[in-house]
Amino acid sequence: MAVAVVRSRVVSARTFLWIALASCVALFVVITSGAFVRLTGSGLGCENWPQCGDTPFPEQGFHAWVEFGNRLVALGGILLTLAAWIASRWTHGLSGWGRMGALGAFLVAIAQIPMGGITIALDLHPLAVMTHFLLGLASFGLALVAALEGWSLRDGRGAAVAPWLRCVVTWVGLPACFALVVTGAVATASGPHPGSSEDVKRLGLGIVDTVYVHVRAAAIFGIGMLVLGWLLYRIRDRYPGLLRLWLALLAVLVAQAILGEVQYRNALPWGLVLVHVVLATAIWGFSLALAFVLWRPPRPLTRSVGLTDGA
Repeated sequence: MAVAVVRSRVVSARTFLWIALASCVALFVVITSGAFVRLTGSGLGCENWPQCGDTPFPEQGFHAWVEFGNRLVALGGILLTLAAWIASRWTHGLSGWGRMGALGAFLVAIAQIPMGGITIALDLHPLAVMTHFLLGLASFGLALVAALEGWSLRDGRGAAVAPWLRCVVTWVGLPACFALVVTGAVATASGPHPGSSEDVKRLGLGIVDTVYVHVRAAAIFGIGMLVLGWLLYRIRDRYPGLLRLWLALLAVLVAQAILGEVQYRNALPWGLVLVHVVLATAIWGFSLALAFVLWRPPRPLTRSVGLTDGA
């Protein structure tokens, strides 16, 4: 009987990978949903938390339903990260990276609950809104790490790239990507979308100045990515999948640059800003994934044999 119970709690690598991927998609949707709340001016649609006015559910009004809908989407993301964490504990052979990524994604997703309440209590103070957004990116990134480890468990893991290259990308490239995201968030916090139709406090920084800094951060990151592409091209025979992943990141970067120029010249219409946030989240995800697989590449991305050091 005991053996039967243990076997019933064994999760296959394939099943864990699908659960982890589902949590990644859910957290991506949560970030997008949060941006939709802000850009439609629905941030204070439910003026208190956890209720929506005097009732647990919104009684009427577009903004209230948008805000409440975001709460439901976030709940779905939390449940899927919980499922991924539980599954990680029952997946034989999953690395510590995979288990810690799943647990971290769940804990950060849980931290979003009080952060959402604080954001509303502070009447959408831009620093609180930015923190809410960055926590969302952190949870998404941790879930992505768990999914990548699930992929390696299912299909095997290849040898890591040269230590100097993976260290440079991790300790220089990822901080540059983070700076790109943060400066973009600051620019949004200084723009014409405060998150509510109410008189919401802004950062007090000029949109022209914040965009100026953000564009420079984007240029630095873009140049770095071109250099990385050249380096990955030189090792494409051993790591063809890494070059394809880089090409996907480059495509999103180019689309983001074009969109950024268009939206700025058209006074930042909220629909284009929403797409800009979606692409920014994708850039963060691709960048984190690329940095991580330089250390621990799933075998389908490589033509090399052998495993990286450690589990």
